[in-house]
Amino acid sequence: EVSTEDPETAFCTLANREDLNPEESSIYHCLYQFTRNEKLTETNKLLCDVCTQRHCGPKKDIKSEKKCVYTDAKKQMLISLAPPVLTLHLKRFQQAGFNLRKVNRHIKFPEVIDLAPFCTAKCKNVAEGNTNVLYSLYGVVEHSGTMRSGHYTAYAKMRSMNNHLSDLVLRGQSPQALETEPVKGQWFHISDTRVQAVSAAKVLSSQAYLLFYERLL
Repeated sequence: EVSTEDPETAFCTLANREDLNPEESSIYHCLYQFTRNEKLTETNKLLCDVCTQRHCGPKKDIKSEKKCVYTDAKKQMLISLAPPVLTLHLKRFQQAGFNLRKVNRHIKFPEVIDLAPFCTAKCKNVAEGNTNVLYSLYGVVEHSGTMRSGHYTAYAKMRSMNNHLSDLVLRGQSPQALETEPVKGQWFHISDTRVQAVSAAKVLSSQAYLLFYERLL
């Protein structure tokens, strides 16, 4: 989808990113890096249809002439529609010569995460005036082992039904009530047929591979 935006507001977010001080090796740092403003120059210039038509004239066959105008541009990936369920997939491998190496670094993640600094200022399903888009953690997938072999386990929170989430999923209604605390419930560690109750601290210290959050606000 291509749309024309006011250059002054095209890269504005729902909450001020300048107030963020994302700690390295945290999920906030990962999101900040993923949604950073990028400059497209030199071989990464953007093909501009408007510039091409202005240069070649509207009556000329641009494709046959092969006269395309490329221009410097800015690119930023932001969330335009806040999802009911947020799934974050961490890239836990890196290139090491001709081989892939697993990244075992611990990435810090909170029980409640605010996506507002990563949402466009015109986020479609956020009530006007809201500067928070909050999510509560309810599931984590962890991998142990190497790139060649290993074992997947999961942490899941047993909790009561989230009526706001149901309204959002089934009816598309944005949550109105202000919820800022994580959904209450008991965490469990699941490994094949073994299920064991664990603390929230144990969950937050895990080496997350996949994170699952449900929307609060």
